[in-house]
Amino acid sequence: MPGGSRHAPKPRGAAEGGRSPQTAPRRAVKEAAGPSLDEDRIADVMRPVVAAAGMDLETVRVTAAGRRRLLRVVVDSDRGVSLDDAAAVSRELSAALDAVAVMGDFPYTLEVSSPGVDRPLTDYRHWRRAVGRLVRVTVTDSGGAQPVSGRISAADIDGVTLEVEGARRRFPYAALGAGAIQVEFGHPPNELGATGDGH
Repeated sequence: MPGGSRHAPKPRGAAEGGRSPQTAPRRAVKEAAGPSLDEDRIADVMRPVVAAAGMDLETVRVTAAGRRRLLRVVVDSDRGVSLDDAAAVSRELSAALDAVAVMGDFPYTLEVSSPGVDRPLTDYRHWRRAVGRLVRVTVTDSGGAQPVSGRISAADIDGVTLEVEGARRRFPYAALGAGAIQVEFGHPPNELGATGDGH
């Protein structure tokens, strides 16, 4: 692997709603770099790699852990993200990062995972992948803002349909705040809303 990297033991699967990260300790190619890392630039390098794997890049976060940097990457797809998916894209991302030395002179650990159920629903694809889930969201209309709880029955490019107290209500995205998935014990998730091996 580039940069003489090595892989940590494969992590155990997590329960639904938790994360199932694939971690791979990496040492970036040593070239001149400033004292901080640009998350946007790192994301620009990662985005085409993640897209080629049929996934969406959700977030990129860099935090300091002593002299090492922890690079946390969250990816998602319509089919969910399995441990094998995370491992495969982790290898591709590591190679891409080392090829352009975007991590500069910092040794780092790359962690790739899928979102947990605590991920707020802020984008059309988030709502679509959560069809069948019970959510709570603040809805703003002419009467002001009020919290609404309901099950997502449909989501398209224009808005979301929720089942609220036995009735279906349609909401445009402009009226919705960030949706929060409600944890339901004993209720099997919709296939599109579920995540692979623990997200």
